[in-house]
Amino acid sequence: MLEIQELVRLMFPSILQTLYMVFVSTLFTILLGMPLGIILVTTSKGHIMENSTIYEALSYIVNIGRSLPFVILMIFIFPFTRLLVGTSIGTNAAIVPLVVAAIPFFARVVETSLLEVDSGLIEAALSMGAGEYEIITRVLIPESLASLVLGITITIINILGYSAMAGAVGGGGIGDLAIRYGYHRFQTNVMIGTVVLLILMVQIIQTLGNTLSKKLNTK
Repeated sequence: MLEIQELVRLMFPSILQTLYMVFVSTLFTILLGMPLGIILVTTSKGHIMENSTIYEALSYIVNIGRSLPFVILMIFIFPFTRLLVGTSIGTNAAIVPLVVAAIPFFARVVETSLLEVDSGLIEAALSMGAGEYEIITRVLIPESLASLVLGITITIINILGYSAMAGAVGGGGIGDLAIRYGYHRFQTNVMIGTVVLLILMVQIIQTLGNTLSKKLNTK
């Protein structure tokens, strides 16, 4: 069993690595997944940019992305990861599969949130001469903001879970610490500590997301 000081010394850099992976991955997931979700909604049947070909193609790709287990996806895209960051091992390398895995999930979250917007608001905007861009930026996104915040919260928690699994193939972070010390070296207190840390991080993220969503809902 490791002493408390040694345990803290090991955990601190792992926590920083995990926070770095989650933050950067979430940023890229939102930047890439949000437009994808918007396109899925607006090109769906009866919407402002209805296009069944685009919708079906994107929906099919998103479904494929969501059906792949993260560990398999991470290994499968090793060549792509090396092409982007020059290596398939380490914290920066882990961000690539984290983003690739999270984008399809977040796109569906965005799609669900935007579809909750009252169609009457869209029709009213169209009758006043609003264009497609205006409807997206002034109706769809503002009206679904509280729901989107909850969706982002769920996505961050998913990415956190993925980042722990990334430790299985040298991705660094809390998952890597749990495997190297908790599993391979049978350090029970390390395993317990990493589990407690992940639980605390999830609780904090969920609480912050719920609080922000409620504030947006009351406006």
